[in-house]
Amino acid sequence: MTFMVRHIPNLLTLINVFCGCCALVCILKMQFQSAAWFILGSNIADFFDGAAARWLRMPSEMGKELDSLADMVSFGVVPGAILYQLLAQHFPSDSVPNGAAMPAFIVTCFSCYRLAKFNLDTRQTEGFIGMATPSSTIFCTGLMLLSISDKTNHWGWSAFLLQAGTLYGFVILLSYLLIAEIPMFSLKIKGIGWQGNEMRWTFLGLALGLLLILQELAFAPIIITYVLLNIGQWLWRLKNGLN
Repeated sequence: MTFMVRHIPNLLTLINVFCGCCALVCILKMQFQSAAWFILGSNIADFFDGAAARWLRMPSEMGKELDSLADMVSFGVVPGAILYQLLAQHFPSDSVPNGAAMPAFIVTCFSCYRLAKFNLDTRQTEGFIGMATPSSTIFCTGLMLLSISDKTNHWGWSAFLLQAGTLYGFVILLSYLLIAEIPMFSLKIKGIGWQGNEMRWTFLGLALGLLLILQELAFAPIIITYVLLNIGQWLWRLKNGLN
């Protein structure tokens, strides 16, 4: 029984990578809605594997390494594949891989670098330095859902967000944010009080509002809101000499 309990966090991590692999297959088959559900499964498993390790008081070096390997699939390869497919739609080609869409995997390369950096960076215990890979993946998932939504014309976003030039811009921006020296808060709530959680509760309130208004189209705007809040806080701290 003790052996089984000890491996609950690792099991959740393996569920993360399993969902990531399934999401990848769906993306390559252009089954974007199914891919989004598997990506959600990866995010849920990724959240609870660390929480389970803390609750059971069984953190391990094995678990840490396994978590990074799983994240590389679910939050490294998957967002690259999403951007690849979105770009490939602009440049039909019989060549495999599609040369015009291949820059999408620059995000995968920077995700790999970010995960290795995270494992060695002792500053990233309470928060993050740079964007966490799940946030990058959620943003790309938002673009993916936007590309198949019947609300796209209503909101009028795809004409800008999904054009090739903008997608290349997102590749560059996400790659930069993944390794940027910008402090970003995690969603680990320290109690339920306002003090010490001001940015977290503000973000969660805005995220909930966006979900209620935009529904499945809210994911990309939520991540944009998260990044802007963090950059604003970072610049404010720089201005006041608090960094």
